[in-house]
Amino acid sequence: MRMSTLFVRTLREDPVDAEVASHRLLVRAGYVRRAAPGIYSWLPLGYRVLRNIERIVREEMDAIGAQEVHFPALLPREPYEASGRWTDYGDSIFRLKDRKGGDYLLGPTHEEMFTLLVKDLYSSYKDLPLSLYQIQAKYRDEPRPRAGILRGREFVMKDSYSFDVTDDAFLDSYNAHREAYIRVFDRLGFDYVIVAAMSGAMGGSASEEFLAKAESGEDTYVHCPACSYAANVEAVRVPTPPPVPYDGVPAAHVEDTPDTPTIATLVTHLNDHFPREDRPWTDADTLKNVLVVLKHPDGSREPIAIGLPGDREVDQKRLGGQLEPIEVEPFDEAQFAKHPTLVKGYIGPGVLGEQNESKVRYLVDPRVVEGTRWVTGANEPGRHVLDLVAGRDFTPDGTIEAADVRDGDPCPQCSANGRVSPLQSARGIEMGHIFQLGRRFAEALDLKVLDEHGKLVTVTMGSYGIGVSRAVAAIAEDTHDELGLVWPREVAPADVHLVATGKDAAVFEAAERFAAELEERGVSVLYDDRPKVSPGVKFKDAELLGMPTIVVVGKGLAEGEVEVRDRATGTRDNVAVGSAVDLVAAAVGR
Repeated sequence: MRMSTLFVRTLREDPVDAEVASHRLLVRAGYVRRAAPGIYSWLPLGYRVLRNIERIVREEMDAIGAQEVHFPALLPREPYEASGRWTDYGDSIFRLKDRKGGDYLLGPTHEEMFTLLVKDLYSSYKDLPLSLYQIQAKYRDEPRPRAGILRGREFVMKDSYSFDVTDDAFLDSYNAHREAYIRVFDRLGFDYVIVAAMSGAMGGSASEEFLAKAESGEDTYVHCPACSYAANVEAVRVPTPPPVPYDGVPAAHVEDTPDTPTIATLVTHLNDHFPREDRPWTDADTLKNVLVVLKHPDGSREPIAIGLPGDREVDQKRLGGQLEPIEVEPFDEAQFAKHPTLVKGYIGPGVLGEQNESKVRYLVDPRVVEGTRWVTGANEPGRHVLDLVAGRDFTPDGTIEAADVRDGDPCPQCSANGRVSPLQSARGIEMGHIFQLGRRFAEALDLKVLDEHGKLVTVTMGSYGIGVSRAVAAIAEDTHDELGLVWPREVAPADVHLVATGKDAAVFEAAERFAAELEERGVSVLYDDRPKVSPGVKFKDAELLGMPTIVVVGKGLAEGEVEVRDRATGTRDNVAVGSAVDLVAAAVGR
């Protein structure tokens, strides 16, 4: 590749819509260009990185015996209707009609199509186990596409599926995929963590995410320094306290608490007018009741109330993760008008629940166990209930994991083993997700085979995804510096960025020979052969574009030397011309 003819334009200014480093640098370096919100074109250098990542994924998938196929992106409605996901996906998929009025969608994922393909061709236990995969563009109508190719509406994904006769055999397939993913992400060269995750609309018994560690990541996860526990916050299960004895607790009583519509004002009023003998009142003594509206996939809407300790907030992502594919909407003034028994700012359990007047389903945080004692709304303006005891004075309709998870919260795994250890939080980018699907899709689409006894059995499936295009951005997020991109060698568009500086024809002739010799050794070269571009501009471009090795042929040539730079470490060495090819080839591993 020659810079003089390469289809690239580097930019000195950041794109105005860039929020994260990868977006900023990939656009500035001419790797991608925005075509529409959440939709990007791949330019030659970016496409080389993408294909290198695809190559690594293919090599590791092939190594576990998976076989590559390729499905259309334009898919019929019927299989997704059969699985229920035509409705469950709601507004998140692109739907269209053909000229005859037939319904189609642009594939967001392909569980149904893989299931039907295997059903069409295989019918015996002798055909299994089987693992199939594809690398293909996927489409989801993101409501807020952002961060460049990290969260787009068109993206490249590797999705694979395993098919087994028994659950035990399935676990072998699942673990083989898990180990393959570890090898893929090790080779991609960024720091990552494996965490327990929610299965969401995919269903299944369990799932795990591979997260690239990044402060810019949209996913928050927690981990325990004392054990192996790590989980996306959406999947954290709060350790449920044991029931609390409440013999001797006074009967619940309603008190005037004027001008206390917030937790902070209520706690201040309690300490001023109803002081405790043992300690001051805190936010954690209050029971906050948050109202939301659930929009079901069929379009129907249902109000619910969530009760949680007053020192906690509802985590919208965590709540959404529990309810997916149901969407969560605000409980607005129009909803209050429909439910006149709910007094804004003073809502309490006395009016909540499907058995009570409001008919609003009431779900509580797992910490709200029998015997716990609360201060909460009395459903009257300016009044609260004190000494309200769960299980004695109110019974919720169920529990829900919706409260925020914080640093210092107890580790669920350690708690189950009688230990106490605080969780620590961090942020990451979801790069891979593996699901123990079980028989959901096989049952919906009637995928069965004859077992060794001649009996029809439903096949057990696994689903495994890797964000291939997202990996380009994740690597950029993890490896860039203040000067530009810094690609790991396995994914870089070229091994060496060769820079010829000055106006001396001998420099360009030497650089041409050097490039040719490197190419003969199997070293890929991006050669900056532009004759009228200043050395400063060439160096800035080399640093921005991020090849792992930079070789400068310039004024040192008169002394028989070229300069070799390591882009990641910044080290520079002057090397004799006669040994430079061998040295660079050895660094590249050729």
